[in-house]
Amino acid sequence: MDIKGKVAVITGGASGLGEATARRLNEMGAKVAIFDLQEDKGKALAEELGDGVIFQKVNVVEEDSVKAAIAATMDAFGAIHICCNYAGIGNAIKTVGKDGPFPLDKFKLIIDVNLIGTFNVLRLAAAEMQKNEPYNEFGGRGCIINTASVAAYEGQIGQAAYSASKGGIVGMTLPIARDLSTIGIRCNTIVPGLIHTPLFQGAPDNVIEALSAQVLYPKRLGKPEEIAHVAIMLMENEYMNGECVRMDGGIRMQPR
Repeated sequence: MDIKGKVAVITGGASGLGEATARRLNEMGAKVAIFDLQEDKGKALAEELGDGVIFQKVNVVEEDSVKAAIAATMDAFGAIHICCNYAGIGNAIKTVGKDGPFPLDKFKLIIDVNLIGTFNVLRLAAAEMQKNEPYNEFGGRGCIINTASVAAYEGQIGQAAYSASKGGIVGMTLPIARDLSTIGIRCNTIVPGLIHTPLFQGAPDNVIEALSAQVLYPKRLGKPEEIAHVAIMLMENEYMNGECVRMDGGIRMQPR
């Protein structure tokens, strides 16, 4: 895929991994629709990046919210070719802890945002992608990039809900790629390790150092720009399809 002139939807695009990808796509000549609940950050980023970027306040778990943002993107840019799903949340609660069993509503919330929210956005984006004129000889019309986590494979203590949500994203990658293959849409998943996102802002140096020491090489946290680099590769490389790509410095998470 030639990124120049393409249109990308990026959930969680106002900060962290989504912001890094939005900036890179903008530099490469793509048009970008930032979907996020962080209205101030999203509007400021869209204003900074210029005319080829819009912001839509979106709750990924609400069908009407996503439909309205997809419609606004189509009105602004006339097409959608790329969908990057970064929006997500987490918690740390044991299955049974000192306060009793894991509250079911808190488990459902993680599944709703991370797994169902991802699917909600990609299905509606794909419905618009299928209307695109093919951009290559093999009928390519678009690509979807989802975000899982190494917790999908090595969830730590307290990560039952988070690991389940990210494991679901890993598990649906190939079926979605198969579903969409007949209309020329690819689907891949990035599986990040410890990335220095806003989650770590304000964390003490000793905490950052301890986490960095767990990484095989290089012994540091990953950078959002490095995840964006992988996302760009997945967009450009048409033979990447149905894959889950770890981006973690070789880390294998321990129980705690």
